[in-house]
Amino acid sequence: MDWERGYKWQAHERWEATLGASAFRALLKAERYADIAASAVSIESRTNLLFSFEKMALRDAVKSPAGAQAFAEGLYELLHGRGGDERRFEQWCEVVGQLPRRQTRVLTWPVVTVFGFIAQPDRHMFLKPNVTRLAAGEYGFDFTYASRPSWTTYSSLLAFAARVMRDQRDLKPRDLIDAQSFIWVQGSDEYD
Repeated sequence: MDWERGYKWQAHERWEATLGASAFRALLKAERYADIAASAVSIESRTNLLFSFEKMALRDAVKSPAGAQAFAEGLYELLHGRGGDERRFEQWCEVVGQLPRRQTRVLTWPVVTVFGFIAQPDRHMFLKPNVTRLAAGEYGFDFTYASRPSWTTYSSLLAFAARVMRDQRDLKPRDLIDAQSFIWVQGSDEYD
């Protein structure tokens, strides 16, 4: 709880207070794209979910008005748009892949999955590839992984999380934060 769940839930609460669905929609309507991007980046920055180079690449990507607008509109569509999960996720990957880039690429699994996870931990999962692949192997789950973000890998991640939650039901997992935290502890050398 203290080491894994607490700070992730606090990030979710900050998201709800700042960028909950109605607030996000109002900011979009007012074309306050930079404010949306700044809030999202600020909320994430208080976590240790992204590596420092990913945080820097993301800040650079949303610095320009065009980058902030693409990010804000794309993220809203991922979280609150119409259509199926697969279509929305694939569109989000395209948006992130087209964000302005200085040195480090922005299209990484952690960047693509962190905001959905913070905003909607009942629906979206966060992916740290190396740790998740190790955890899946130890768990005996056949995790389908490709380094380029895609629905195939993301749906496999969601299936892995669902299995963990089913297997752990006696522990009463609340949401995907609990599943992600379990997977992290299983695959990370931080807990050897």
